[in-house]
Amino acid sequence: MSFDPTWLDLREPADHAARSQDLLRAFAAMVPKAARILDLGSGTGSTMRAVSPLLPEATWTLTDYDPALLALAKARAPEAETVQVDLAEDLGDVLARKADAITASALIDLVSAEWLDALVSHLKGRVVYIALSYDGREEWLPPHEDDEAIFDAFQSHQRGDKGFGPALGAEAVPYLSAALTEAGYRVQIDASPWQLQSGALMKALSDGIANAALEAGIAKEVAGKWAAARRESPQCCVSHVDLLAQK
Repeated sequence: MSFDPTWLDLREPADHAARSQDLLRAFAAMVPKAARILDLGSGTGSTMRAVSPLLPEATWTLTDYDPALLALAKARAPEAETVQVDLAEDLGDVLARKADAITASALIDLVSAEWLDALVSHLKGRVVYIALSYDGREEWLPPHEDDEAIFDAFQSHQRGDKGFGPALGAEAVPYLSAALTEAGYRVQIDASPWQLQSGALMKALSDGIANAALEAGIAKEVAGKWAAARRESPQCCVSHVDLLAQK
């Protein structure tokens, strides 16, 4: 699967503001100053832009399925290596590359348990920093009568196959944390919630949630009514989780 670069650019400021600063600093302290970092599902390179102020000497390999997104990443950071790859099929080959750390953002809630098992099996003791994984909790103000129905449908959509097998959605971080612990990693987890005020991102997010709920079976009139109300919401909190692991 791929994402619209307009959406990725729209969400990037919220992503950067939401990241756990404690885990971000801890990650930077765990790896060499000139670390080789392999980023999975890089999009236009948002993870690199978030981390680089703390690790300016690091070298990055950015991977994604979408060559258009990688072209944007390369234009913004010519020094980075970009690799077009299908992570659903070629994860082992990608992880065979030399790297001190493996990173990803807004990715693992889209993948299956089997994919995460494969990830852990190919880590070879490297530091893992996985940020901005959706954990299933949202609070929009003011409350709306269709919130529960919409969010239940959205969660069902999240667990659909995004090209990596049945997605874990909100259960991804607990699953990965348990798998890493079993493999001998020390795991740290911290919250990284989007705290949003009314604006373009909230409007796009409300439409995206309503469309996903519609695809999951919510009645068109219910989805439309909820989206129309939520475009005018003054604020919302969308919970995410960051994970850091080291052997």
